[in-house]
Amino acid sequence: MKITPARPNDVAKLLAFRKEAAAWLTRLGSDQWQRPYPADRLLATIEAGSVFMVMDGEVTAATITVTPGVEEGLWTEQELREPSTFVTKLTVARTHAGQNLGGRLLDWAGDRAYRSGDEWLRLDAWTTNEGLQQYYLRHGFMHVRTVQEGGAINGGPRVSGWLAQRPTAPASHGFEDATGA
Repeated sequence: MKITPARPNDVAKLLAFRKEAAAWLTRLGSDQWQRPYPADRLLATIEAGSVFMVMDGEVTAATITVTPGVEEGLWTEQELREPSTFVTKLTVARTHAGQNLGGRLLDWAGDRAYRSGDEWLRLDAWTTNEGLQQYYLRHGFMHVRTVQEGGAINGGPRVSGWLAQRPTAPASHGFEDATGA
């Protein structure tokens, strides 16, 4: 399998990929990702070079967004001064579930962050998706806190505010890396 940067012409494919993940989450009883993701926001992150795809031949097996930036209001000013890389939107195709692709992508992101000199690999997860939170804990993340208020819509409840981090480290992930990093 090969990890590669997403390209602007991948927007439709990645939006469909997210829709598939949202349907699976609904079957699990989660309300995560039920609102459609804006195509223009996805395109902006692709153009910024932050979105990566794991390709199994011609099939998109997984995707992750890796960025130095973070949504405002989640991390303290002191935490933001610590060199960190943030991961979001980690998604694995149902056809590739059970192969530890998510764990390998987290290792890849941690290795990439380590080589960039960052101290932490950080994320925020859906506040009501306890299964996802446990997944991250099993992959070495430590829960920092849960931010409940200050969501994007009128300052209401935040839906993605379970914060976690783990130290960056060199890692073997088993991907052919075509990202140029």
